Amino acid sequence: MEHTTQTPEVYDFRQYDRIWQRVAPNLEPYPGMSVQQTASVQPAARMEAAAPAAPAASGLPAAPESPAVPVPAGSMASLPGAERNPCCMGTEAAEMLNVIAGYIEAALSDRRYLLALARQAPSWARKDLRDMAADLQDQARRLMAAHYLITGQCYRPSVSTERIYVGRWCPALRERYHAAACSGLNYARSAEDAIDPCLTKLFEEMSKQSYGHAETLMGLLQRSLQGM
Repeated sequence: MEHTTQTPEVYDFRQYDRIWQRVAPNLEPYPGMSVQQTASVQPAARMEAAAPAAPAASGLPAAPESPAVPVPAGSMASLPGAERNPCCMGTEAAEMLNVIAGYIEAALSDRRYLLALARQAPSWARKDLRDMAADLQDQARRLMAAHYLITGQCYRPSVSTERIYVGRWCPALRERYHAAACSGLNYARSAEDAIDPCLTKLFEEMSKQSYGHAETLMGLLQRSLQGM
């Protein structure tokens, strides 16, 4: 025997409002019910009435609906690396990408000159020259890391096959001294011009290191001149 289930009638409270307005306009139509509760019932009733009829059962139990899990606003932005414009190495640092690329090429070029100079230097000066060359290689790597942090792309430095002519020892030291001192000055100026705080710190450290190289080269030159 088939049983039919009657859908409970949905009351439209608006028709009762109209009746109460005609019969007893000064009385409360729904004693004990606040205006806010009445207003909330009416939209719910309209939504229930407008909902489409459920399809006929196919004999299988209906799968329970998974409750929606609210996602807190800004949760993705709080994850590490999720910021589109981070406070360091972001758009402000991108303005100095050409400067960074120039420093990478200059550091690698100066490194090649120091290694060539070390091959012709007196034995007592070779370690200092090789240590400075290693510092310059480290500078280039740090600058390439900064370039990647800003752009997300690896910088490919140019590979030079040009043969380096060092020349005489003392003039070569003099040339390397000026190159190191100028690098220190240029890094210091870039640190002042940079808006990005992390890039400023990086330039300041490299400026200090370059001035240290200039002092080492001056010491090598002083010792060389004393033996003349």
